[in-house]
Amino acid sequence: MKKGILGILVIMESFFLLLSMLIAILNGEEGWLCFLLTALGTMAAGSLCIFLSRSGENKRMRRADNFLIVALSWIAFSVVGMVPFMVLADMDLASAFFETMSGFTTTGATCIEQIDSLPRCLLFWRALTQWIGGLGIVVFSFALIPVYEMKNTNLYSAEVTGLGLDKLRPKIGSTARRVLLIYLVLTSACAFMYWIGPMNLYDAVCHAFSTIATGGFSTHSESLAFFHSRYIEYVASLFMVVSSINFSLYYYMSIRRSHVLFQNEEVRVFVAYLGVAVVFFMLLFYFAPVPESADALLPKGLEETFRTALFHVSSVATSTGFSAQKFDYVAWGASFWMPTVVIMAIGACAGSTAGGIKMVRIIICAKSVFNELILMLHPRAILGVRVGGQIVPESKVRQALSFIFIYMLLVVIAMTCHSLLGADVDTALGSSISMLSNVGPATGTTGPASTFAHVPAAGKWLMSAYMLIGRLEIFTVLFLLMPNYWKDIK
Repeated sequence: MKKGILGILVIMESFFLLLSMLIAILNGEEGWLCFLLTALGTMAAGSLCIFLSRSGENKRMRRADNFLIVALSWIAFSVVGMVPFMVLADMDLASAFFETMSGFTTTGATCIEQIDSLPRCLLFWRALTQWIGGLGIVVFSFALIPVYEMKNTNLYSAEVTGLGLDKLRPKIGSTARRVLLIYLVLTSACAFMYWIGPMNLYDAVCHAFSTIATGGFSTHSESLAFFHSRYIEYVASLFMVVSSINFSLYYYMSIRRSHVLFQNEEVRVFVAYLGVAVVFFMLLFYFAPVPESADALLPKGLEETFRTALFHVSSVATSTGFSAQKFDYVAWGASFWMPTVVIMAIGACAGSTAGGIKMVRIIICAKSVFNELILMLHPRAILGVRVGGQIVPESKVRQALSFIFIYMLLVVIAMTCHSLLGADVDTALGSSISMLSNVGPATGTTGPASTFAHVPAAGKWLMSAYMLIGRLEIFTVLFLLMPNYWKDIK
């Protein structure tokens, strides 16, 4: 059964490769042959997995198996997806895998320095990987392959941790298809808004893929700064924020037409948090000390200051990582990049395409700490953590606190490893948090004005692992490292 599911997932990827082949044909590019051969090889490998799964394999799926399948599917997608980068962009193995994993996990970190010189079909595939990863590989499979539904809620929840889509409708496939429809509507709306601006249709579609997936890949080395457009910056800011809100709320709105979105405590706190952050950065632009060399990069005037602060906060808090005009928080100075790193770590809402710790965990942690302070004054008080007017089970509180602790521990481990590889403290800190939160641009030598091309191969493999851990929200991957898991799997 496990091989069969993995085979079905891999075959699904081949159809997306064929879509990129069509883009190559439409643009008269020779890359169509690479995508065709890769798709055919992927179909053959997937078919072999399905065939082997029918020969005596135990068909009973245990909960432990779901974590393994989800992790392997993301790795398999990245292994297949890196082939076009190795062939068409002449990238080495570590860089190609890093680029592909960055795409599927919607991180947006890149090793490519001259993006404009790449064929359109490869840039389309690059953007498409983010769009697929934004919704999730397993979610796509449930939505597009009805026979694959199999009523396996454990496999579904192993990928969409914190989203709980299996509870929205009795059938997971119906839920996935409704969420995919919402995803398509948002993508189409974003592409249309880009297209009526200075973007052509190709750029609009590719950037819509990256925006709705909160990924950040662009078809130009200058990112959104290439278009020199206020309109594009405002549109991007809007859709980045829209995509960083829990998709289950859009689901409820689509079937109940209620005001559930505005009644959600996490959304209200998140919007307020964004507003405070925008005002905070506007004040920094006016009053914070900056290097003389960065003075030309600072916004001038109230509107430009507001727009730059809004775009910066939206890009970082939603883990998208787009760049716009004069957008280089590393060059602005430590007063800017230090709070930027904090925003990277916090992230956006649970159940969205964004990364980070997630706002609901921050809320639970803050309320739990507040309760502990009250208990010090009133030891006999009976208190519970409430979110949205409902008591959060003690197990969920422990899980949120454990997540934050493990997140911080992983950052320390990654910082140590990057330092041993020769990175300075700024680069090690920013890169660790950026990869684990799936943001993309980091700090130091891996800031928004740089790429990750200079990072040693060992560092790229480490970052790739952290991207996957962050995208699957830590527990799904770390669960595989437990000795008890492998004892149970035998």
